[in-house]
Amino acid sequence: MIDFQLQLLIILLSARLFAEIAVRLKAPPVIGELMAGVVLGPSLLGWLQPTEIIKLLAEIGIILLLFQVGLETDFQYLVRAGPKAFIVAIGGFLLPFVLGFFLCYSLFSLPLLPSLFVGGTLTATSIGITMRILSDFGEQHGYVGQIVLGAAVLDDVLGVIVLALLYEFSIGGGVSLANAGKIGLYIGIFFLLAPIAAKLISVVIKHYHVKSEMPGLIPTTIVSLVLFFAWLADEIGAPEILGGFTAGMALSRRFFLPLGVALSVDADFSKRIDERMKPIVQLFAPIFFVTVGLSLDLSVVEWSQPFIWYFSLSLLVAAVIGKFGGAILIRENWPTRLVTGMAMVPRGEVGLIFAELGREAKVFSNELYTGVILVIAYTTLFAPFWIKSCYRSLRHRLDENILNGTEH
Repeated sequence: MIDFQLQLLIILLSARLFAEIAVRLKAPPVIGELMAGVVLGPSLLGWLQPTEIIKLLAEIGIILLLFQVGLETDFQYLVRAGPKAFIVAIGGFLLPFVLGFFLCYSLFSLPLLPSLFVGGTLTATSIGITMRILSDFGEQHGYVGQIVLGAAVLDDVLGVIVLALLYEFSIGGGVSLANAGKIGLYIGIFFLLAPIAAKLISVVIKHYHVKSEMPGLIPTTIVSLVLFFAWLADEIGAPEILGGFTAGMALSRRFFLPLGVALSVDADFSKRIDERMKPIVQLFAPIFFVTVGLSLDLSVVEWSQPFIWYFSLSLLVAAVIGKFGGAILIRENWPTRLVTGMAMVPRGEVGLIFAELGREAKVFSNELYTGVILVIAYTTLFAPFWIKSCYRSLRHRLDENILNGTEH
């Protein structure tokens, strides 16, 4: 067994190396970090296996990663894009869930809970990857970008709620209306009260940050806050990531409570939090992605059996088509619908978190886990190329439609 220090060193350096290679190949860095785990783990070299300490660090990485997603959640996107973002989000959430569940439960005869988990995993949308692609075209603040980012924000919120429900089913004795009602009530209370508490605590942190004579107050207190909310979420029976996501969402630059009541947000302080926390997230998040790769054992998968190919390719079709569900419903020209639907396809880090919780809850077998990871990898790796190609070929039509005022 390799010493922990050496194991961590290998994980961090290999994650960086493979991520750099992925970026140079125009692929998302998360794919490189995932491949680092595949290469180092039992699938290929067999040098590393995730120990309990590494798993613990990976768990912290998940929580901090969802905190970062929450922190970058800007509800102003949803407000600006209006009903169209809502339609794209609901359609792009429900259709992948239904298609994924139907394929698993009816076509592949999987049990109810794994089928629900697969459907839940397919609902994910990676805001980070989508924003990166749109920014390459300078479209992140454009018309299509506003719709896509607004829909992705709502998708993330709905996805985390569904994940909390599925997590409760996996540890609470199966699928039942009683379990769903209980955890739904807890989540509702948590989403209502936790952001208010986080905002009040952030006011205290800001006050003492100004008066403190020692550096490092913001990262220390914010990490403590995130871990506290993660513990609190776990206490109510929800996954810890719900706490991290909620804390990040409450500290984002624009956060709105239900019924239109807004919390005042100090944008400069939120930006400072983002700047101080990014290096910490960038340290822990790669440990999680490499651990996902280490948890995959591709050597024991029966690649000669048709199941794994039918399963992953069927889910891939559902994953791609499902995200067009909402886009085709909006009153827009077809180029706008096509680009909007395609931009919702990448699952990225959010999908990997869903899959990992399914594995940790022992809902996924190794074959199911492998199939789901393959689908996430397909959509994350190839979607950016599809989107860029599609956008280049349709850009002149999109620009003409905008200039002619044909957007409704």
